Amino acid sequence: MAVGSNCEDCVKAARPDIATRAKYWQAGKPAIVTSILIAANIAVFVGLGLLYGVGDMLSRSGGEAHLRFGLWSPALSGQTLPLFRDADGAAVFTSGNEWYRLITSGFLHYGVIHIAFNMYILFMLGNMLEPQLGRIKFASIYFASMLGGSAGALLLEPNGLAAGASGAVFGLLGAAAVGMWHQGINPFSTGVGRLLLINLAFTFFWPNVSIGGHLGGIVAGAICAFVVMAPGYKGFPRWAASVTPAAVAVIALVVSFVAVR
Repeated sequence: MAVGSNCEDCVKAARPDIATRAKYWQAGKPAIVTSILIAANIAVFVGLGLLYGVGDMLSRSGGEAHLRFGLWSPALSGQTLPLFRDADGAAVFTSGNEWYRLITSGFLHYGVIHIAFNMYILFMLGNMLEPQLGRIKFASIYFASMLGGSAGALLLEPNGLAAGASGAVFGLLGAAAVGMWHQGINPFSTGVGRLLLINLAFTFFWPNVSIGGHLGGIVAGAICAFVVMAPGYKGFPRWAASVTPAAVAVIALVVSFVAVR
């Protein structure tokens, strides 16, 4: 028998199955949802730039893509209203009841600085929270915060054209602060608290910022984290961690509907 030879069938038999290999692969990528969200935001930014014009996506005032997919109360109200005029001068109308804008607006940005700032904070918070929460809980808080931000924007700025991942990102900031508070840490003595205060200052004192979107996101994320990130001795039932983000999302949808109607 040759020394050092391998049995091909033995090697195949010892190899982990696909499910096990997938589990090991995912374990080595603790913030995969964060990476997917960042990639999706960048892909939308580049894709819409190619489709509707790079200049529109780079502009801080927006363009056709923002009018089609941004958060604008009249476009959700069931009214058929003119959005803009095309290259031939013909009016392009909104069909009304475009509730998909509650989500699409969260992947739309005004210029490079806007998306770069949001993605940087998402990267930092995602790599901190996702390994701690797990992918499903992290994603549920993110999208509940996004809907909370949309509800806040519709409530406080019904005539504004809002766009950006800021609502969801502010929700993660609120969640991180509440999670620290649960652990007995004063969040404002940490970088998370300082980042939250700086962003709140920008919210109220920087022009053309959606105050409602930011505040709605923070409130939604904080409520989610109050239950999802609570330590065991708080006494919340296990199912509450799954139900709370869904309940916050439903409440945000109801608030959006009431604000529009």
